[in-house]
Amino acid sequence: MLTPKERLRLIFAGEKPDRPACICPGGMMNMVTTDLMEEIQTFLPEAHTDARKMAALAKAVYERGCFENCGVPFCMTVEAEEMGAKVDLGSQIYEPHVVGYAIETVSEFEKLSPVDLGKGRAKVVLDAIRILKEETRDVPIVGNLTGPVSTAGSLMEPVTLYKEMRKKNKEVHAYMEFITEQLIRFGQAQVEAGADVIAISDPSGTGEILGPNYFGEFAVTYINRLLLGLPREKLGSIVHICGQMQPVYREVDELRSDALSFDSVVPMKEARKHLPDRVLMGNVSTYALEFGTPDRVRTLTEGCVAAGSDIISPACGLGMRSPISNVREILCALNKEKA
Repeated sequence: MLTPKERLRLIFAGEKPDRPACICPGGMMNMVTTDLMEEIQTFLPEAHTDARKMAALAKAVYERGCFENCGVPFCMTVEAEEMGAKVDLGSQIYEPHVVGYAIETVSEFEKLSPVDLGKGRAKVVLDAIRILKEETRDVPIVGNLTGPVSTAGSLMEPVTLYKEMRKKNKEVHAYMEFITEQLIRFGQAQVEAGADVIAISDPSGTGEILGPNYFGEFAVTYINRLLLGLPREKLGSIVHICGQMQPVYREVDELRSDALSFDSVVPMKEARKHLPDRVLMGNVSTYALEFGTPDRVRTLTEGCVAAGSDIISPACGLGMRSPISNVREILCALNKEKA
């Protein structure tokens, strides 16, 4: 029987294992629910700032039969906070979010602080990965990075950023270079700490928001630069892009990640048609996971498999009130299908 790490390694290599993998990376695609916290009596928001608690929740995702991986952190705000944004760490019901921007225009980006890997929540994440590396075996450890466009839009008003892509194009590129360099350093440190996979989620860098030209110029360019800056000896990389893909499939195919992840608005059969040679991940509706039934989750999971998904996962971050019985049904359905 394949271990979860062996199964994922085969998938990233373009081979066909016994069945699709079942993961939920972390980061934007947070996998921690209220039910899971109650089961192990470890809670958010405390685990956002405590490496031992963060690792305990990440391990519980695997040990309690939810997904076949561990992943940290559980939000998309670490990088922005370390560079100067103000963040509300949330609660047991809602995730951390930016409440104060660090700059008002790309022209001010030199005011931003470089990410200090030796303190703050960046250090918490790295310490949690080290704990997971020491205390787990045969389970992929997924480190997470917020994508370059989304990080840039967490440090300043996103609408202003989008406008300045046209009005201050050269300055935006300088800003994006700075952002990407910080993400590369954080990603390299996660791999060094023990992460097997790096997942990059860039929900603000969509084709719908940016349009095909700016999507290629900013999202694809800087995600690829980030990917090229990461070590290649580990299992692989995942890039998640939100929104419709129809206008930007050609540009998406230029992303150099080992796997591409899409949310539930993208029909997996359509994605497979446009990206026949890529490893695809997704995309069980998070609405169904929170408000549906196990039978509905099983049907959606089977549909993703039939449509050609190589890695089955929630389409986006889980609602924290999602019943754990629904969450566990994805993996249960895959194991039943294999049997």
